[in-house]
Amino acid sequence: MSIGDTLAEARRQAGLTIAQVSQQTRIREPIVRAIEQDDFSPCGGDFYARGHVRSIAEAVGADPAPLIREYDEEHGAPGGMRAAQVFSPVTPIKIREPRNLHLGRVLAAAVLAAVGVGAYHFATADGGRPPAAAAATVRPSVTTHPEAARKPVPVVHRAVVPKDIAVIKLTANSDCWVGFNSPTGQSLYQGTILAGQSMTWTERHPVSMVIGNPPGVSLTVNGRPERMNTVQVVTLTINPLAATPVTVG
Repeated sequence: MSIGDTLAEARRQAGLTIAQVSQQTRIREPIVRAIEQDDFSPCGGDFYARGHVRSIAEAVGADPAPLIREYDEEHGAPGGMRAAQVFSPVTPIKIREPRNLHLGRVLAAAVLAAVGVGAYHFATADGGRPPAAAAATVRPSVTTHPEAARKPVPVVHRAVVPKDIAVIKLTANSDCWVGFNSPTGQSLYQGTILAGQSMTWTERHPVSMVIGNPPGVSLTVNGRPERMNTVQVVTLTINPLAATPVTVG
């Protein structure tokens, strides 16, 4: 029996409908129906198809291991081709460049600080405190604005991330598949993340990140959100040592 026939027969023996399997696995009914007909094209790729086969088999009480082996024999085992070659992004991702520091403001603040220090040393050059009258003449006038005084200035605390580390956080709004590969194509991680779950990875070396179902995830790298305006499987190249850590793979 084929993979689809085995899953369909196990579902019928378990007394489940396609709709019930879809509810348990959070896989859409058309995809479940297509897999039972041995059509894996709606899955979005081999890695994603393996995850669906495993989830459906567990839901209907079938052993997923022989089904995965059968799928690998028919479609090729994982690792035979680099994930970056299997999943090529169709729509480029717009990555926001980091804002440049306002060097003019920094230099102005440094100059004002230097002038203040010089004025202090000049006033105390005689070895004692300046006379009370002199202190009164150099005191700056302060104008109080009642409206401004009533409005507190918010203080923003930002987490400091070392420059040579990429902290990757993914939250699944709907089921998605995620894979990480080294620059040489070696698989570092593969897994299906269910809706409502979050995963965090800390990478010190360049990696290739493959995401299935991009509209269903929220992704941040070092606290900066990465937007993916595509429904196709995408690949991101993340290099913690680069000036721009996230680029299209």
